[in-house]
Amino acid sequence: MRGRRLSGPFRLQYRNAMNIATPRDQLAAAVEQKARIGHTACPHDCPSTCALDIEIGADGRIGRVRGSDSNSYTAGVICAKVARYAERLYHPDRLMHPMRRTGAKGAGGWQRISWDDALDEIAEAFVKSEARHGSEAVWPFYYAGTMGWVQRDSIDRLRHAKKYSGFFDSVCVNQAWTGFVMGTGALRGPDPREMAKSDCVVIWGTNAVSTQVNVMTHAIKARKERKAKIVVIDIYDNPTMKQADMKLILKPGSDAALACATMHVAFRDGYADRAYLATFSDDPAGLEAHLATRTPQWAAGITGLSVEAIETFARLVGETKKTYFRLGYGFTRSRNGAVSMHAALSVPVVLGSFQYEGGGGFHSNSGIFGMDSRLLTGASLQDHSIRHLPQTELGRILTGDKASLQGGPPVTAMLIQNTNPMNVMPEQRLVRAGFMRDDLFVAVHEHFMTDTSEVADIVLPATMFVEHDDIYRGGGQSHILLGPKLVEPPQDVRSNLFVIEELAKRLGVADMPGFGMTAREHIDVIMARHEVSYDDLLADKWLDRQPDFDTAHYLNGFAHPDGKFRFRPDWRGQKAPTRPPESMGLMGPVDTLPAYPDYWRSVEETDADHPYRLATPPARNYLNSSFAETKTSRDKEGRPELMIAPEDAEREGIASGDIVTIGNIRGAVRLHAKVTDITKAGVVVAEGLWPNTAHLDGEGINTLTSAEAAAPYGGVGLHDNHVWLRK
Repeated sequence: MRGRRLSGPFRLQYRNAMNIATPRDQLAAAVEQKARIGHTACPHDCPSTCALDIEIGADGRIGRVRGSDSNSYTAGVICAKVARYAERLYHPDRLMHPMRRTGAKGAGGWQRISWDDALDEIAEAFVKSEARHGSEAVWPFYYAGTMGWVQRDSIDRLRHAKKYSGFFDSVCVNQAWTGFVMGTGALRGPDPREMAKSDCVVIWGTNAVSTQVNVMTHAIKARKERKAKIVVIDIYDNPTMKQADMKLILKPGSDAALACATMHVAFRDGYADRAYLATFSDDPAGLEAHLATRTPQWAAGITGLSVEAIETFARLVGETKKTYFRLGYGFTRSRNGAVSMHAALSVPVVLGSFQYEGGGGFHSNSGIFGMDSRLLTGASLQDHSIRHLPQTELGRILTGDKASLQGGPPVTAMLIQNTNPMNVMPEQRLVRAGFMRDDLFVAVHEHFMTDTSEVADIVLPATMFVEHDDIYRGGGQSHILLGPKLVEPPQDVRSNLFVIEELAKRLGVADMPGFGMTAREHIDVIMARHEVSYDDLLADKWLDRQPDFDTAHYLNGFAHPDGKFRFRPDWRGQKAPTRPPESMGLMGPVDTLPAYPDYWRSVEETDADHPYRLATPPARNYLNSSFAETKTSRDKEGRPELMIAPEDAEREGIASGDIVTIGNIRGAVRLHAKVTDITKAGVVVAEGLWPNTAHLDGEGINTLTSAEAAAPYGGVGLHDNHVWLRK
């Protein structure tokens, strides 16, 4: 089956519309090009969404990448890995041509083919799968390899048009967003730039130096200009801890106990703002009574902190009205993550911190932007009777688990864009077994030969962010940013949008709403409600959507019907952007969720056979599985290692450099030991993500991660796994 081929002026017109350059175009552009600075946004899965200034030489190649000085959040600062983006764009191992697998899956045999042949084969496989098992047997699978709306989300338009299986994204934000919205009713907060106006900045559960460098920009400004204190709360002595005036190293998953003890002290010692609570919260008296037994002594036994440390922290934030609680994602990536987020967010409410500039609690501004993606994603085409499949249960789905398949047919065909599930999804042994099925067809659209590309049937080369048009919004800040095409892609490399459009033609849905549009036309529609066009953004570079002070600080009331913060959240009924479709229902052990903020013992606790807790936080030079292919990042990170506390290493007879094995019921992984005092006894830490092939046995760290759903709206405990440890 072949798509309709265009010729003559029609082909040229189409190529122009889809931003595909002819060799003549590329030559002319190179001749006419002058050295300049291009303006764009970082496309990667990071809340900062930095505004970028990129040097573009007369040869049409990018050079140095800088943070934009004129963007008030980026403030001229970006992470080192993005600053050296040219290394990734011009990497010698970048995919340059479509390829078809030859030989067995994963054996490494590939044959170069044309784009038409590759797209025809994908469409044919989808048609055969649908004919055999129905449309739900096809599962388009994607995530946040780019955060650009057009290139990331267009896959949903094809999904809905063809009635392919739905996609419930559950790997990243679910516990964090759920816990936050349970309290506030909305996903927004005090302007992140207000950190610079704080007297105390609490960085809770995010290694900002490594993963959100702009948080540190504003926090350090507050320290320099206002003598503000910086408090860091995390599970090991990471680079952000090195910047702290006060550091609290907790046991994984115990954050809610610290939050409850802090609120106990606030009520006990008069730091609680009772007048504010009477106006802005639902049940302060009930909360105070509940917290009567949540003392620092109680919390010390759970968190591993001393009573003195808890009391000192509670006193600092209690006496400092302008305290800004910057709540991250890391501490919510446990089975009790939603409860932990809600408990931590309750602290600035009890203290009344939201009343002050430079005070309050912030996690994400993702609810403020008002962008319209309905045409882009084909929302009008969606059939709500079609099943949704949870992303994090990929291994179970591909190996035929009936519950994970939601009662529907097997998945026998996939298109994968913007993600590397063979590396990042939990229960990796099941994931691998599923992908190795002979009856599963997989097409992967990628930049490099990733762990997932290696087990595909068809691999397609994808553009990078400077090679196509797109639009971004920054959850960790307040800007909508344009990402215009700045340079030409390699001749045989195509954008995500191109692939979706071409498959739509071959699959007979190209005449449906949303298809046949360029990226720029989609951006115009996405921004229409703001009366802002692509050309407007091209001139202005970004649009600041930060709400006014009273709205951002909830001084007009929280976003519940009665305007009150919920200390008693509606765990079953609350609307949230992370809530599963009705067909899936609630997830996890919802019946035991606590009524008030509390430490909820739903984590995978240690036992006699698994005496260690494993956490897998990000490495400084990687971003999920991205940048793990660049030489500089790999050289800086060295090799996959397991950080082990000295007392644990001595007990196990382990020295730095030894090869150790960690494991649980889900599998085992070998890697090198690093004996260090930056982690607590009983906690082992493996920073990543490294490619599976970088590990000694070719199995990555997510071999050990469970796909068990977190309550109540899903998610996964990436940092919540018990393990045994052997030399």
